Amino acid sequence: MAQLQPTDLKKGVVVQIDNKPFKVIDYNQKVMGRGGSIVNVRLKNLIDGSVIPKTYKGQEKVDSAEVTYQTVQYLYKDADNFYFMDPETFEQFQLPADVCEDAAPYLKEGDNLSLQQFDGRVINVELPKNLYLEVTYTEDVVKGDTTSSVLKDATLETGLVIKVPAFIKTGDVISVDTETGAYRERKKD
Repeated sequence: MAQLQPTDLKKGVVVQIDNKPFKVIDYNQKVMGRGGSIVNVRLKNLIDGSVIPKTYKGQEKVDSAEVTYQTVQYLYKDADNFYFMDPETFEQFQLPADVCEDAAPYLKEGDNLSLQQFDGRVINVELPKNLYLEVTYTEDVVKGDTTSSVLKDATLETGLVIKVPAFIKTGDVISVDTETGAYRERKKD
């Protein structure tokens, strides 16, 4: 098992603590003069979803988690499960909604994404950093009120509602940051 330094624990890195996978969701490093540095992280348990704070000093070692990735295609969801297909074998399978919880607002039928696995079980749905989604509804802008600092709600094709600049119209395709849910840019034709 690979060992990591505390300074390797950037956002998104998966580590193993007590045989459980944890994903770094927040990272902060303090340099302490001659004493080295202290790294404060917040870790999300990828099995039960709990979040814990942890502090590492100087040369402490952290076990990296042995995770694998599988590319899949998202098919659809029902009340309890999300359904996926392996694009190579065409095998279909389902995952419970709690595993897909963070990714659910961004999942669009037919999209390819990665499933993160630990000890043979899926622990996380890995989204790309940015996704293009179509705006299915947004209010028309008031004439003359087209400054880019004015934000309004926009409903996207997945049902997600985010804040967008006033110039965005229904039918536009926009880029959304999947980590923060923030508008990034309008897709250029």
